[in-house]
Amino acid sequence: MKDIRQPAHRRRRGPGRLAGLLMVLLVILGLSGSTALAAPGGTAQQAGSTVGVPARAMDAVAAMQPSWNLGNTLDAIPDETSWGNPKATRELFRTVRVEGFRSVRIPVTWSAHQSATAPYAVDDAYMNRVKQVVDWAQAENLYVVLNVHHDSWQWISKISTDHDNVLARYNALWTQISAAFRDEPRTLLFESVNEPGFDNATAAQKTQLLNELNTSFHKVVRASGGANEDRLLVLTTQSGTPSQDLMDDLYTTIKSLNDRRLVATVHYYSWYPFSVNVAGGTHYDDDARNDLDDAFARMRDTFVARGIPVYVGEYGLLGYPDHNHPSRVERGEAMKYYEHLGHAARLAGVTTALWDPGTWAYLNRETQKWTDPVLFAWIKSSWTTRSGTASFDKVFVPKSEPITAKGLTLNPNGTKFRGLWHGDTKLVEGRDYTLFDKKRLVLTAGALTRLTGDRAYGVNATLQARFSSGLPWPIEVVTYDTPVLSDATGKTDAFTIPTKYRGDVLATMEATYADGGNAGPTSWTPYQEFNVAFSPDYPKGTVILTTAFLKALRDGEPATLTFHFYSGAKLTYKVTKTGDSVTGTAVEES
Repeated sequence: MKDIRQPAHRRRRGPGRLAGLLMVLLVILGLSGSTALAAPGGTAQQAGSTVGVPARAMDAVAAMQPSWNLGNTLDAIPDETSWGNPKATRELFRTVRVEGFRSVRIPVTWSAHQSATAPYAVDDAYMNRVKQVVDWAQAENLYVVLNVHHDSWQWISKISTDHDNVLARYNALWTQISAAFRDEPRTLLFESVNEPGFDNATAAQKTQLLNELNTSFHKVVRASGGANEDRLLVLTTQSGTPSQDLMDDLYTTIKSLNDRRLVATVHYYSWYPFSVNVAGGTHYDDDARNDLDDAFARMRDTFVARGIPVYVGEYGLLGYPDHNHPSRVERGEAMKYYEHLGHAARLAGVTTALWDPGTWAYLNRETQKWTDPVLFAWIKSSWTTRSGTASFDKVFVPKSEPITAKGLTLNPNGTKFRGLWHGDTKLVEGRDYTLFDKKRLVLTAGALTRLTGDRAYGVNATLQARFSSGLPWPIEVVTYDTPVLSDATGKTDAFTIPTKYRGDVLATMEATYADGGNAGPTSWTPYQEFNVAFSPDYPKGTVILTTAFLKALRDGEPATLTFHFYSGAKLTYKVTKTGDSVTGTAVEES
């Protein structure tokens, strides 16, 4: 991504007196709400939201739960459709509202549409487009959070080395945004900057610089008058990180401003190894759960308990879902994360905004349908209730062996187990399964024999563990045998390992040298990153070793790869790079 700047243009003017008089007329005639009004020489002006915004900031932010991000759209570089999404429409916001969201975050990158030199003017056309999108969302009775997004790393990060110019540009940008949205209803919130970082600065300098940006943002917006005098303003930590030291810094800034209409924001993308599937983070385990519990407890104690509302402006898993690539996080493990996050947010009293990068992830912007309706159902359910889960969402039954009983551990999450179903048929306890200590669920050999049928590789049946509240937990009954890897040759720009998956699913890959060193681009762990160093191709029956992984190998020195599968199977493979040639050899298991 690169910074593409355009020549300076005149600052956008307000809608004018005529538009204002027409707006009043519409209200008198009872045609406000979602009616659009074309302003002379400008964009369509919405008659405004009908949402009544609570006076207290804490109550207003609570009313915004749950929230959704219009990601990779107006924040795309250089233009709205540059990153693969269609242009935003009012119908999209109607879908979002109907699905249960109460607010949207509209990230905006301004760099390609703002002059990089004084007076740092924003293109009229772009400001009008942003305003059109914001007004559409408000017309659908959604709160809106509007921000300065990728500008943070494109030019704001240089404030540490080009202080005066960057600060002047930043202030000019917020001056223009404030003027353009001066008379918008209080359902519109401003967010100072997205995930700010600072080049070549010490920790103390970073703290000072962010305090300066947040404080300057506050001053500029409040001085612009109109509805901006009491608009809710959202201030961020460095990089949006919810660590204790950075949240303490933000608390100090908010306290010093002595303004009860301020909101703290952070982002949360889970424990990093789990979020991207690296360093062995294949399951939503104790490390991942504790990371989430600790983060939300810090938000509560640092801000909420002191009367400052928290807006978690982005949450999700990094790189998941991405339906253009094999899933790096196992689906059931992702469902556990979203279920837990919704519960933690309710305990902490914070509002959460799902980061949705677009058509290939959650909500398909073309069809306005959820790409994975089951996953979204778990996200939606987490807003109001808990759901029971289990230690995994699959039971693996080997085809090459006689069928025996298989079990999982239930995690009721405060609910009560009500039984096991296959479609509309309730399985019989004692005959089909046994429940030990109210948690250990064991499927009998007889039930598994019936459910696996002709024992074709893959998913033979899907069961539902139902609980007293929330959603049923899916349990796939999978027939498999240990996968088979074959020898191969290739080049560093195209190398694949022939693989018979035989119903199994790849979890992760270790890569080491004979001296114990780690092989691959992620040198701090032997477990390489899913879809970055390696990737399964199930339809073609291969494992892809990426160019990035192969080029990071030592020349002429064999690396030992250990492939871990979710069934528990482990396979060893040797790969050697010599120049741009690669050879791979399967190692027979003893």
